[in-house]
Amino acid sequence: MEYSYLTDPGKVRDHNEDSVTISKNETGEILMIVADGMGGHKGGEIASSIALTNIAKMFSDTKSVGNKEEAISFLKQVVSNANMLLYKYTEENPESRGMGTTLVMALITKDYLLFGNIGDSSGYVIKNKKLYKITSDHTLVNLLVKSGEITKEQAKNHPRKNVLMRALGTNISVEMDVFDVETDVEGILLCSDGLTNMLEDEQIEKVLDSDLSASEKTKKLINKCNNRGGSDNISVAYLKKEEE
Repeated sequence: MEYSYLTDPGKVRDHNEDSVTISKNETGEILMIVADGMGGHKGGEIASSIALTNIAKMFSDTKSVGNKEEAISFLKQVVSNANMLLYKYTEENPESRGMGTTLVMALITKDYLLFGNIGDSSGYVIKNKKLYKITSDHTLVNLLVKSGEITKEQAKNHPRKNVLMRALGTNISVEMDVFDVETDVEGILLCSDGLTNMLEDEQIEKVLDSDLSASEKTKKLINKCNNRGGSDNISVAYLKKEEE
């Protein structure tokens, strides 16, 4: 497998509240993570960093996450732990109240593929050179789309587009959605909304379908966003599976 991850502040923000990593444990299992922080003075970057660092360490310290059921339980536990750490941090540092982070993860083992998400960072698989979104955004606008009150096109420029219904660290407990995905995919892409707000699926597909290396693809995606204005922090984690 070939993989790469990268984060960039973009062209408008003066600091980067995103965190991204790809971690491997002793058994060779892989955990991809993207977190997009929010809130307060430096609150967002603290939130995303605490969550990602804690989850990645617990994963790399674990020899194996076990079978699929054990892995789902593991993911939910590490997220619960990270949420409690963030919640306690805001309790002890009142100036950081309101800080939190989105979270999207992909766990790749030889037997199964799991995605988990909270908020509006996105997880995709690449199959037959096409992007397929696995995760579902926990946003007010997505709820309006699901209920039929607005269309997907109207959602793109909705004034309350950034209102999150779920985030890590904002409440004493949080529920993460977990998706069990077929393993016969060509690749996996995780990203913050700094990517998806700037590029259409077809533009992302074109980059991922090129002959570039994984690291060159992540750089090119970020450059494309910045060339279009880079209105937000941009984070990308990309993994290309071995040819069968």
